[in-house]
Amino acid sequence: MSESAKGQWLCSLAMVLVGSTVIASRVIGRDIEPFLATALRHAAALPVFVVLMRWTGARWPRIGARDAALLLVQAAAGSVGYTVLLIQGVTWSSAADAGIVAGTLPAVSALFAAVFLGERPGWRLAAAIALATAGVMAVAAAPEAATAVPTRLRGLALVLGAVACEAVFILANKRLAQPLPALAMSTLMCAGGLLLSVVPAWFARSASPSAWSAPALAGVVYYAWVPTVLGFLLWYAGSARTSGARASLATVWLPVSALLLSAAVLGETIRAGQWVGLGCVLAGMVLATRTQRA
Repeated sequence: MSESAKGQWLCSLAMVLVGSTVIASRVIGRDIEPFLATALRHAAALPVFVVLMRWTGARWPRIGARDAALLLVQAAAGSVGYTVLLIQGVTWSSAADAGIVAGTLPAVSALFAAVFLGERPGWRLAAAIALATAGVMAVAAAPEAATAVPTRLRGLALVLGAVACEAVFILANKRLAQPLPALAMSTLMCAGGLLLSVVPAWFARSASPSAWSAPALAGVVYYAWVPTVLGFLLWYAGSARTSGARASLATVWLPVSALLLSAAVLGETIRAGQWVGLGCVLAGMVLATRTQRA
């Protein structure tokens, strides 16, 4: 197997782990308040990143005031906003639905880049956005019990909000004056996420008490150590061995992983509308990643 093929497999495995965060969020959200779960996740992952920094001899980069402000925005959006909205969104909808909606990230990122960065949209971008929108509509329009529809739609809206937060994270990263090493960047985002989620978690503890069940705590530890730390290592090990286009195409595994794991782990039924939505989202992801490459 060539190095490029190995790289694509490593990136694909990383995306499978990222897709599993949807299932972990479902388990966590049943018993732990989202802000508290976010703080616990970063508290569990941060020591691992610090040890990796020391073990590899990585140095902290010098950061100017402007980049520090951008990093704060990234941590608020990507580390806190994404996790909190995903946990609550999956709690109100289903893991299968949330996984498909989360797969719209490349199309949403491309749309944000066109709107906020002035990137010229082409036909691929327009088609990707249309397909992603059709995929979300196919999921949202799937038949459900009448009493579950309002809550389910609110959940899907929160997952879309999580996707928007991740798109803001990506855009802010592109605006940094100098690119930061991957390990240092991940450590800073983890530390920022912990700092920004501790205060809201403290105030939310009485308004929404947590049950602290063993499955929920295990879900937090899994989220912190497997998709966060191991997923990071797999992604950057893979992207170093393959092209950016191949690495980007590996993101198609995110909604596939979430959909299949929701059935295998949580016992959710996969409906026809979800298969249609998945197909639209996958097609949109391929077009969006090719647009970003161009």
